[in-house]
Amino acid sequence: MNTFPSVNQMAWDLVKQLIAEKQFYRVNVEQTHNGATVIDAGLTAVGGFEAGCIITEICMGGLGRATLSLKQYGDLHLPSITVYTDNPAVATLGAQFAGWRMKEGDSIAIGSGPGRAIALKPKEIYQEINYKDEADHAVLVLETNRPPSNELVNRIADACHVKPENLALILVPTACPAGLTQVTGRVVETGIHKLRTLGLNPNVIRNACGYAPIPPLTENFETAMARTNDAILYGGVVYCTVDLEDEETLRAIVEKATSKASRDYGKPFIQIFEEAGRDFYRVDHNLFAPAKLLVNSLRTGRLLTAGEVNAHVLKASIGLHA
Repeated sequence: MNTFPSVNQMAWDLVKQLIAEKQFYRVNVEQTHNGATVIDAGLTAVGGFEAGCIITEICMGGLGRATLSLKQYGDLHLPSITVYTDNPAVATLGAQFAGWRMKEGDSIAIGSGPGRAIALKPKEIYQEINYKDEADHAVLVLETNRPPSNELVNRIADACHVKPENLALILVPTACPAGLTQVTGRVVETGIHKLRTLGLNPNVIRNACGYAPIPPLTENFETAMARTNDAILYGGVVYCTVDLEDEETLRAIVEKATSKASRDYGKPFIQIFEEAGRDFYRVDHNLFAPAKLLVNSLRTGRLLTAGEVNAHVLKASIGLHA
């Protein structure tokens, strides 16, 4: 497996920046009893857009960039995050993908970020993209509503083959400004993961960029979770360049790679979730894709497109009427 570049080493440099400028990013930094660094970006800390952007870049292992702007969706204006990378397979699937579920008592934390590339969570992804990281430091972002116990910190450090003092954990619940920002900052990862599930080898994706709206803040986790899903499903746009000889196969994949291909398309996610008995596994898996996809075929120069931004559902998602 390819071990260069080290996504954890590059992310560690960003973590040092986050710590050094903690007042600017409005995060809290503490050391656990066993020496790990824990950065709170929204449990008790204020956080914000800036924290969300740098956490997005940390999640991508330093192989991507994130910027903020205000974009228009129909007649709706919302703050939006734009992400881009020239190393899409490793940046998104190898680092950013939320592929490490951890259970601690009644609490479930979802781990994403470059630490996964050492622990190989899940292993099959790293076999597909031919990547494995080796580093003296490990960085993980936890979507959680509570600080980790020392036992969980030790389990993560062991899985990442580092000492606890060389482990950095960034805590960011969904229902906070940084959380909304970094979750919608997964728009490109969502698109690439969808292409992968439809049979496209992620290694043929050469460049990728995309944007998605950041929905209004709510303190209710379920509402925040639903709004961030809608932001990507109905407002997320992804562009990538693909080097694949068989363009007809690529075209067929692209046509199925947006949320519009799902039987559940067209309703706010909170409604879909309730109709599924609040069980994610009963939601049509085809729904989890960006609203619009544009693929530049490097072999022919053609631009293949599918899907569309749906401002009507975006407005309904945040309680506005068309």
